[in-house]
Amino acid sequence: MTPSARLSAAIEVIADIDARRRPAADTLKDWGLGHRFAGSSDRAAIAGLVYDTLRRKSSAAWLMGEANPRALLLGMLRRERALDVEAIGVLCTGARFAPAPLTEAERTALAGDAFAAAPPFVLGDYPEWLDPHFARVFGDERAAEGAALASRAPLDLRVNTLKAERDIVAAKLAHLEASPTRWSPVGLRIRLPADAKSPAIQAEPSFIKGAVEVQDEGSQLAALFARAIPGEQVVDLAAGAGGKTLALAAMMDNHGQVYATDIDKRQLAPIHDRMVRAGVRNVQVRTPRGKADTLADLDGCIDLALIDAPCTGTGAWRRNPDAKWRVRPGALAERLKQQQTLLDRAARLVKPGGRIAYITCSVLNEENSDQVSAFVGRHGNFSVEKPAEVAQALGERAYPFRQAALISDEGLLMTPRRTDTDGFFVSLLRRTA
Repeated sequence: MTPSARLSAAIEVIADIDARRRPAADTLKDWGLGHRFAGSSDRAAIAGLVYDTLRRKSSAAWLMGEANPRALLLGMLRRERALDVEAIGVLCTGARFAPAPLTEAERTALAGDAFAAAPPFVLGDYPEWLDPHFARVFGDERAAEGAALASRAPLDLRVNTLKAERDIVAAKLAHLEASPTRWSPVGLRIRLPADAKSPAIQAEPSFIKGAVEVQDEGSQLAALFARAIPGEQVVDLAAGAGGKTLALAAMMDNHGQVYATDIDKRQLAPIHDRMVRAGVRNVQVRTPRGKADTLADLDGCIDLALIDAPCTGTGAWRRNPDAKWRVRPGALAERLKQQQTLLDRAARLVKPGGRIAYITCSVLNEENSDQVSAFVGRHGNFSVEKPAEVAQALGERAYPFRQAALISDEGLLMTPRRTDTDGFFVSLLRRTA
């Protein structure tokens, strides 16, 4: 397919997303099934165009003065891909499979600078209803933080120390230009250009043999800050597919016990095969069965309860840009209830001197600092460990990390703009009695 034909296809996909209000991944899959002539490079390029348009949906609409699929894509090419009017015009010729030529109104809009009076939610490309929430966290920097959350994420890998060392894995992945991550001592990063196809990591021998897992650096750090120690009794209360469970097991060098569970047993399905591939032997999966409490026998016995809490996912917008336009206030209220339930359950599990690691991939205070403050108010036998001391898990990297992260009394917040990771909040709560 020509670059112009890819633009036309992207416009078609965006129109379908709007019309049927479906996730972008599902719509792209359907498009690919209906256009089998498109090769893998074509499909990757079209997906890149679609996701970049969703990243810059608000600012593209502001620039163009309208929000139809064509306007959004044209505005994105100017806003995200930094193409000038002439370069965009070359792609829009009206020839076979190409978008129609630019109108004079479109040329004027693309050549102008419409952002002098744009509000922060436009400059930051996030939903308008979230602006007061972003203002609470970031103040006058919220537009810049939102814009960073709208950027494309790199591909991060966690080296599984049960099977390999980072330097050795990096050498084996040199053809992908994998380099050590900035903060995580076990991370590798592969940076991807806007129109690049994601590498087939699952086909790499290092992945097949369990030497690496796909995991954002921020997620790696969140697990690291929990400070799981060999020999401890650990519960992962919202284990999902097992990303942090496997990280904890590696930190514990397969000594001690990790109990992995989740309120949705379907989320746990991949964890079993992942454990085998990673060489993990100290994890016991507790699959929920009806209303029975699968962890009742562990109350008061646990050294560390880790909660990778269900949340709005505002910190993960780089990887799932269409999710930010689907999130609604009602979803936030529902997530707050789930987080409170998990925190209160963890409080019963932890023994005196034990700790809760509360983690979200959200940047909203309501899910982060407010939730922690409310928990401590309900449970007077817990206190918040000083976030600056939690960061000491990074050793010599702790000081620059503290300067980069946003630190409050309740925890520390990573963001793409500050730490070049996904948005993650981490709080460590210690049971004092």
